[in-house]
Amino acid sequence: MLPMIWTTNLSVNVKVLDEDHKKVFAMINELEEAIMAGHSKEVLESVLGRLMEYTMIHLAREEEFFARTGYVEALTHKKEHDRMIKRVQDVQGRFKNGPVAVLSLELRSFLQNWWIIHIQGSDKMYARYFNANGIF
Repeated sequence: MLPMIWTTNLSVNVKVLDEDHKKVFAMINELEEAIMAGHSKEVLESVLGRLMEYTMIHLAREEEFFARTGYVEALTHKKEHDRMIKRVQDVQGRFKNGPVAVLSLELRSFLQNWWIIHIQGSDKMYARYFNANGIF
């Protein structure tokens, strides 16, 4: 798969959130590289764990901004976050109890597609609202 590359067309015009997105992309690329290099299950678990930890930090930051600004689409957006987390946790659970192959195309493809679609769709929707409420 091609590496994830953050470009300015993915910007949500909130510096900290754009930086978060860049870090998530880098971690997804790190996971991809570890899988392709045939690293051990322990290494892959570590990379995936760090990716999920940082994802949770990022999503909580967005949700804090929703609360601070009274963003009207907050509940719908949070449901997207919850569904993504549940799916990745499901894969993590199957990975811990099964073969390394679980982290194959399914997870990599899902993560890449989810982040790009989520940023370009749902995240872009809050950009102007956050900016209008003093969050840049």
